[in-house]
Amino acid sequence: MVDERDTRHGAADDGDDTAAVARPSGKRSARRTRGSAPADTGSVATIDRPSQKKADKTKSEGRGNPFKRLSKFLREVIAELRKVIWPNRKQMVTYTTVVLVFVIFMVAFISGLDVAFIKGVNWLFG
Repeated sequence: MVDERDTRHGAADDGDDTAAVARPSGKRSARRTRGSAPADTGSVATIDRPSQKKADKTKSEGRGNPFKRLSKFLREVIAELRKVIWPNRKQMVTYTTVVLVFVIFMVAFISGLDVAFIKGVNWLFG
């Protein structure tokens, strides 16, 4: 079997598995076989339909005290916002500059096209 670990970062290939870097290489692993089926058969896609019990549970989750649901939602929003990596001042200045330059370029480009089409229509129908 082929070793798919990334050994580019100075890991020696002396048979010691701990020396290799344990990062994924981006390659997919070999296709796994189910039971005694041959490996060359194609897989069949199936549709996973939810059972009736799951559907009933999701309907009952939508009910309840709206204030409790709102407070739960706000707690989850705050928890997600704590995970965000906020840009620093230098990044914000860079991003803002890029956006403004792009917007100015697009406004000038579309204005130029507009003027060209106006002159073309005036020349054609004159």
